Amino acid sequence: MPGLMANVVAVIIGGLVGLVIRSGLSVRFKTMVTNAIGLSCLFIGASGAFNGLLGGYSHPVLFIISLVLGGLFGEFLDIDARIHGLGMLIERKLGKEGFAKGFATSSLFFCVGSMAIIGSIEAALMNNYNILFAKSALDGITAVILAASYGIGVVFAAVTVFVYQGLLLLLAGGVSQFMTADAVRELSIVGGILIFAIGIDMLGIKRLKVANFLPSLIVPVIFYAVIERFFT
Repeated sequence: MPGLMANVVAVIIGGLVGLVIRSGLSVRFKTMVTNAIGLSCLFIGASGAFNGLLGGYSHPVLFIISLVLGGLFGEFLDIDARIHGLGMLIERKLGKEGFAKGFATSSLFFCVGSMAIIGSIEAALMNNYNILFAKSALDGITAVILAASYGIGVVFAAVTVFVYQGLLLLLAGGVSQFMTADAVRELSIVGGILIFAIGIDMLGIKRLKVANFLPSLIVPVIFYAVIERFFT
C-alpha cells in the first residue's frame, strides 16, 4: 500500500505542478510540449521493445500473437471507448475542454509497462516497494509534463493508477508464480510497443485505440504459465 499511495500522490502533485506551468504557456508552446512527449514515447517504446527482442532469448513471434489476441479481446470489450467515455462524462461535468484526452492518454502512460506489474507483485508478496517508489518518481515527473500539455485530466489519472495497481496488488499472489524472467521480458517488449503506439497517437500520425491493446500484456504471462504447467 505505501508504494501504491506514493504513486497516486506523485501523479496528483506532478499534475498540479504541470497545471501551474500550463497557465503560463501559449497554445504554440503547449503543442511543442505535446510533440516532445510524443517523440519521447516513440524513443522509449522502441528502445524497450528492441532491448527485449535483441537480447537473444526472446520468443520470435510471441509479441505478435500477444498484440493480435490481446487487441481482439480489447476490441471486443472496447476498453478505449470506455476510458474515453468516462473522460468525456467527467469533462461535461467539469466543463473542461480536452479533459478526456488528457485523462485517457495519461492513464495509459502510467499503466502500460512492466514496472506497475512487477512492482505491485514485489510490494504485495515481499513488502519491497523499491520499484513502485521508482515508478512514482518517474510518473510524477511525467505528470508535470503531461499536465502542462493536456490539463487537469492528468490529475484525475491518479484514480486510474489507484484502481489498476490496487487490483494488481490484490491479484499478486495468483500471478507471481508465472512471472518468470521469460514472461517479464516478453511483457516488456509488448509494453514498449504500446508506449510507441501512444507516441504515434500523440503526434497525430494515426489515431490508435491503444487502450484496446492492454489485454496484450497478459498474453505472455498466460503463455509461459501454460509452458510451465504442461511442458516442464
